[in-house]
Amino acid sequence: MFSLNVPVPPAARRIAADVAPELTAFRTVRKRPTIVVKRFGDDRSLNRLREQLRPTLADVRPFAARITGVETFDNPPNGDSPVVYLAVEGEGLRDVHERVVREFGAVEGLEGDEYDPHVTLARGVAEDRDSAEAAVERLRARGLESEPWTVSELGIWTKEYREFSARFPL
Repeated sequence: MFSLNVPVPPAARRIAADVAPELTAFRTVRKRPTIVVKRFGDDRSLNRLREQLRPTLADVRPFAARITGVETFDNPPNGDSPVVYLAVEGEGLRDVHERVVREFGAVEGLEGDEYDPHVTLARGVAEDRDSAEAAVERLRARGLESEPWTVSELGIWTKEYREFSARFPL
């Protein structure tokens, strides 16, 4: 499984690491944060996908993005709920998403109009829903935001290896 991702900036990695101790009420805590632009199925090879993406991304220029706070997906289309995440804003990010979705199609319930750029922090309640809700409220109260950063590359992320297998400088 592949996805087109934005490299997570150091500021967002620091925020994720700083809040990890607050996430003990959740079943899983994400150790390697990502920002997904578009998901792809298993029906493509890495080389084929890279070559298909190249013309789609050819004239994309660097753009600004920033973390705006903590949010939740209370009813995600798949997997455990809730999903606790850092919300990411950036008009350029949405533009790239729309461009790639026009070319490759949308994953229903996750992309297109449903797309919310984010960095997943944790998901699923371990045992006590009240503790999980209280943790989310504490994180929201902290006002977790970042200064804008410039997205200057995108990459093909491999779920199998949890790393970028190809990069596209902007």
